[in-house]
Amino acid sequence: MEWAERIGRRIKLRDLHILLAVAKTGSMGKAAAELAVSQPVVSKAISDLEYAVNLRLFDRSPQGVEPTMYGRALLKWSVAVFDDLRHGVNELEYLTDPTAGELRIGSNEPMAAGFVSAVITRLLPQYPRVVFHVVPADASTLVNRELRQRSVELVVAPTSGLKPEADTNVEILFDDRRVVMAGAQNKWVRRRKISLADLIDEPWVLPPFDSIPGKEIADVFLASGLQPPRAQVVSWSLPLQYHLLATERFVTILPLSMLRLGKHLPFKILPVELPTHLRLRPTGIITLKNRMLGPVAQVFIACARDVAKSLGKFR
Repeated sequence: MEWAERIGRRIKLRDLHILLAVAKTGSMGKAAAELAVSQPVVSKAISDLEYAVNLRLFDRSPQGVEPTMYGRALLKWSVAVFDDLRHGVNELEYLTDPTAGELRIGSNEPMAAGFVSAVITRLLPQYPRVVFHVVPADASTLVNRELRQRSVELVVAPTSGLKPEADTNVEILFDDRRVVMAGAQNKWVRRRKISLADLIDEPWVLPPFDSIPGKEIADVFLASGLQPPRAQVVSWSLPLQYHLLATERFVTILPLSMLRLGKHLPFKILPVELPTHLRLRPTGIITLKNRMLGPVAQVFIACARDVAKSLGKFR
């Protein structure tokens, strides 16, 4: 393909925008409705793109349209084009007003409630007009879907259990560790020494054991010679865990950083010694290698490093 004649002069951002809408909706008509244009406009944009690259981008059927292998390739790079353009606009905004901008962060719930919240709180006085979009999900989903689809710019999460690909950067910020927590007035708080076996029949609230954190928690019990408890409540929801711990009956296992950085939480660490090799949780920031970070992301990462250093005194 000759770039200047067939590609550079013929492919328009508007056509790529329509391409993304068609792929998302699976239909020319639905894409037209979503974009508030006529269906012939959508059809012509797709035809113009196919003519420019001399390849079929969609397979048509009565049920709708499906991207071909060529369409999927162009879609991937179209997402990158708009992502880079958005970063460019954000950088212009940042250059005209260094206190403004936006950042999309992926994080699991415990990190969002503790570490990410602490970083944002530290940044806001200096950058009062920055908007932070925090997308909660498990670490695997964030890295393998949200980061690669460029829905988030960076991911803050535990890295254990993840298998970093060649296109990702992983910077370990600190070694978090798991602790057993209970409400401040729970009957076990007054005990000076507790074994995990002592708590096996207590009402537990835990994540699903078929998830990465759930499996790691199950391994903690197995390494202690115990079968994992039959949790009375199984949930990802951190607000639910907070509410149940506040009833003074439930116990759970959560990251230490969440409690240390959220000193307002009315919870206590129970003196339970967990297996050393399983309680540690390397935690860091994951980014894409071929994606240029925006200025707000760079400021966030620098601040995250400082907050991580402050955690050292809690070990």
